[in-house]
Amino acid sequence: MDRRYLINMLLSVACAGGLCSDLQSSALAQGQIIDEHVSLGPEGTEISGVNSQAPLTAVQLDEMIERIIKREHDEIAAFDLYSPVVETYIQEVKFKQAFGTVPKSDYYFLGQADFRGRLKVHTMIEGGKKRSFLWSFEPAGFLQMIYIDRGEFDKLHYRFKYSGREFLGEVRCIVFDVSPAPKVRGPRFVGRIWVEDQDFTVVRINGRYAPTNHFSWKTFENEYYLHFDSWRTNVKSGLWLPSYVYSQEINPATLFGNPSYKSSTHLWGYRLKQGSREEELSRLLVESANPVKDESSQHDRSPLEAQREWRHEAENYVLDLLERDGLLAPRGEVDKLLNTVVNNIEVTNSFDEQVDLRCRVLLTSSLEMFSVGNTIVVSRGLIDVVPNEETLAALLAHGMADAILPKPNQDQYAFSDILRLASTEVLKRLSFEEGKVEAAENNEKAMELLKKSPYASKLANAGLFLELLQSQAKELKQLISPQLGNEIYFATQLRQAGPALEPGNKAQIGALPIGSRLKIDPWTAGVSLMKSKPMGLISARDKMPFEVTPLLPYLTRYVEVSEVQSDSDAMVAFRQ
Repeated sequence: MDRRYLINMLLSVACAGGLCSDLQSSALAQGQIIDEHVSLGPEGTEISGVNSQAPLTAVQLDEMIERIIKREHDEIAAFDLYSPVVETYIQEVKFKQAFGTVPKSDYYFLGQADFRGRLKVHTMIEGGKKRSFLWSFEPAGFLQMIYIDRGEFDKLHYRFKYSGREFLGEVRCIVFDVSPAPKVRGPRFVGRIWVEDQDFTVVRINGRYAPTNHFSWKTFENEYYLHFDSWRTNVKSGLWLPSYVYSQEINPATLFGNPSYKSSTHLWGYRLKQGSREEELSRLLVESANPVKDESSQHDRSPLEAQREWRHEAENYVLDLLERDGLLAPRGEVDKLLNTVVNNIEVTNSFDEQVDLRCRVLLTSSLEMFSVGNTIVVSRGLIDVVPNEETLAALLAHGMADAILPKPNQDQYAFSDILRLASTEVLKRLSFEEGKVEAAENNEKAMELLKKSPYASKLANAGLFLELLQSQAKELKQLISPQLGNEIYFATQLRQAGPALEPGNKAQIGALPIGSRLKIDPWTAGVSLMKSKPMGLISARDKMPFEVTPLLPYLTRYVEVSEVQSDSDAMVAFRQ
């Protein structure tokens, strides 16, 4: 079949290999010191009685490589036991002289990873955009980037060159440069791997598969292999699972060339649990030998009370479903941060005590917000790009206005059978989108709330955020397309309150890059605030609003966590 310039990223696996013979002979002949401080075994023990302070011989290095290979096979087998949620967001980019690469268009995939047999991603959304006229992106291709080699990781196919040691966060690693053995066939990995020094688990993979282009007889299409930087997280003692992949290709602009793009892939929810409500324990019925007293006068519900409890039941069913399928983060520190902002608005507006509003975090990267009963759901992507507390407050005020109004169409969810949906059907079957008229009314109510709030004097910053987002709406169609709820409402009143856009002014920060605020626990699907330090901008290129950027995780070894970060520390992240 003729080449069709299809970037069908069903990446073939690379293979692993052995130590090249010339390196072995050189090390033996010269008594080469590889690294006199490398910890060789589990918990710092030695390999075959070798003193960790003595020079490593080629035999000892070869034994280390054998352990790395065996450990990687164990890891690959462990992956097959799980079906995490996998999300890939891609921005096709173009070059602008003053700002470097900026978004040109975007693509979005969300699904469940299936590691059994041929790699698959079972989509959870309706028809995510993934192609142009000349090429296509494939979700399984980005999932493939979690591997060095899925099938032939052995010394027959690869050569390893020791490159030193390095700390990735708190984890000490041994670094190897990896390349295909001579005369091996098929696409093979070329790049660098980082191996933690206790169990010899690969924790980072950086490179690409070569040759770059490969015609696949399985798909009868030309496959193009991409650079990637893949990370694993220590989620349990002795278990490291893939959590994040960054990929990019910046190519010269040509008529029939491959696209220039940046992408981020997140994996989470390896251990999804059925959601549980905190009030469940209070509903347990305990049998008693004493006669039952008639307390109907205390427990009968009025029609209004019954209606509210019915809606609360529907709300709980929806939230439990979303949490069960890894779409909603478990309750945590970020919810408390959002609740604090909501409470600040409630207090100054003298809310009725019966209105109990609270917030939860949707785990998707799309910028969206909606309400389910009294719960305001805000997406991770939206929280990531919000530059300050007053902008967050303006967005939450709209959500509050939406949550205050009863929604009879959601009452149906109180019937338990309606939400018995497969994980891949939830986003396709449910919708919490408000109508245009309702959105406008909610915006008017939100402005009333904000004018009485502590944020009233700083709403120009919120207007700047909305104006900047509106200016890039054409290029970021997938980012602003909601999966369950509503697009961000471009409130005219707020936008007019903001200053004029000055893209070249490095002091005007209207929005942050994607991934600036939150990080996901790949095991529990929980979210927490990133603990990064602020950095001064050198030029306008450093602003990168709404853009995909690399993520360099701070690796740590697994420890049992008993306490969460304090609420005050969480708020500091938005006020810096």
